[in-house]
Amino acid sequence: MKKIIVLGAGLMGKAMAKDLAKDYQVTAVDVNPDNLQELKNANIETKVMDLTKTDEIKACIDPFDLVVLAVPGFMGFETLKAVIESQKNVVDISFGEEDFFLLDDLAKKNGITAVVDCGVAPGLGNIILGHHTQKMQIENFECLVGGLPAKRTWPYEYKAPFSPIDVIEEYTRPARIVENGEVVIKEALSEAEYIEFSQIGTLESFNSDGLRTLLTTMQIPNMKEKTMRYPGHIEYMKVLRETGFFSKEEMTINGTKIRPIDFTSKLLFPKWKFKDKEHDFTIMRITIDGKENGTSKKYVYEMLDRYCSETDTTSMARTTGYTCTGVARLVAEGHFSRKGICPPEYVGQHEDCMAKVFTHLQQRNVTVDLQPDA
Repeated sequence: MKKIIVLGAGLMGKAMAKDLAKDYQVTAVDVNPDNLQELKNANIETKVMDLTKTDEIKACIDPFDLVVLAVPGFMGFETLKAVIESQKNVVDISFGEEDFFLLDDLAKKNGITAVVDCGVAPGLGNIILGHHTQKMQIENFECLVGGLPAKRTWPYEYKAPFSPIDVIEEYTRPARIVENGEVVIKEALSEAEYIEFSQIGTLESFNSDGLRTLLTTMQIPNMKEKTMRYPGHIEYMKVLRETGFFSKEEMTINGTKIRPIDFTSKLLFPKWKFKDKEHDFTIMRITIDGKENGTSKKYVYEMLDRYCSETDTTSMARTTGYTCTGVARLVAEGHFSRKGICPPEYVGQHEDCMAKVFTHLQQRNVTVDLQPDA
């Protein structure tokens, strides 16, 4: 039986470790022993370790066949580099701001398959786009995505399904989109639009920096990714941002140096933390249009996934985690073996790989529907 190690055991890491343990010998690692407690009863080995110490990571992962990364974004690049230097195949969901392609030569030199950004968006949306690049000349790509609590509660009507400091990045990191073949920088939270969904109602969308690897791998004239929240949330975040609460510049208060973003994260975490068994949902709409076989063609995919009471798993952990474990199985079993840094669009370009990921998700009741009017 192949051995897989999951680095990071937060909401996403726990879900992935449990899912992979159905077929593999799994070890989960996290700095917080509380995160590991429930995994001890799920046929999963656990280890408490500081994942900022790359030398310890290299020693820890040595006996394993595959590494799955689920660390916060600010740790992602260095952790991924350590794994590649250890010559281990890896599938990664971390949302780091660095360019992962800077590690491409190292991964190829070491003969490593490193699938990055392998969550829901970026991730699943990239797989779908990659699939269509093999069949049509795409002119426009849009990804709308949001993870939200099922119950709207004052003041924020929002809960963080992953690291709050990574969520704040969506409100501060400039959004790179493509217009008429040129990369354009837009302010985060800009160009708000109301979006209607029959089963959810009205959400508001804003520009966010979710295209990431697609800016390098795709030659598509128009591409954008937008995050969705309940109406009103954007204004709250703009006020906090413009006041300086998200600043990373140190300031001194009564002789103590502090970064406002660290202070803000500390305050927001209790407000944004999901309560035990609190329900959430993930919603995504992918629109792709262009020319196929010489005629205009448009594809619209929609996904609405909800918290699973049976397994007590949040929807964001399901949609992000199970996309990742689906690809992890492809790598572990040798179905996807391209060397180097491999964003999910490369996975989608193999029709059999996309089919296997979709089957994997469907078996876990995560469904992505192609709209009938497409």
